[in-house]
Amino acid sequence: MKKILFILGSLREKSFNKQVAQYVETLLEGKAEVKWLSFTDVPFMNQDIEFPTPEPVARVRKEVMESDALWVFTPEYNYSYPALVKNLFDWLSRPMTTDPNNHQTAIQGKPVMLTGMGGKNKTWDCREKLTALLDFLQAKVLTPQAGLMVNVEAWADNKVVLTDEQKEELKKQVESLLISLE
Repeated sequence: MKKILFILGSLREKSFNKQVAQYVETLLEGKAEVKWLSFTDVPFMNQDIEFPTPEPVARVRKEVMESDALWVFTPEYNYSYPALVKNLFDWLSRPMTTDPNNHQTAIQGKPVMLTGMGGKNKTWDCREKLTALLDFLQAKVLTPQAGLMVNVEAWADNKVVLTDEQKEELKKQVESLLISLE
């Protein structure tokens, strides 16, 4: 069974994107193994501490390399992706050894699906910038992406209610991801 690693770009306990990811996890039941990446202990990228590799970074790299694909669920912060997400990908983009002839990174060639839930912009700018970053890092950004607008009530009660159209978008993403991994 294929292994999909979920990356959540929000630290908020009742995150809208976490709720979307939980829904997608139900769509993947019996079709793929889902694991959630824990990376809040990853330090800020700093070449002074790059080697020896900090334990949280080594663990995250290992989980990324052992997965068949990544699925990022992230909000949009100020027309871009959160610093938490940028820091993770900065670490994943760095060579894993000090050998000047070995530039292998944990993210190169890794299939990545993107989903974002937010306001009226539907995380457009976030996903556009994240796609550019992932392309630069030589990851394989999959389509279709899903940009979802949160239901108005969720801003007050923190409960995401997906429309039938949004559920269909997410189902198409699941199908596309699974086909890309065949």
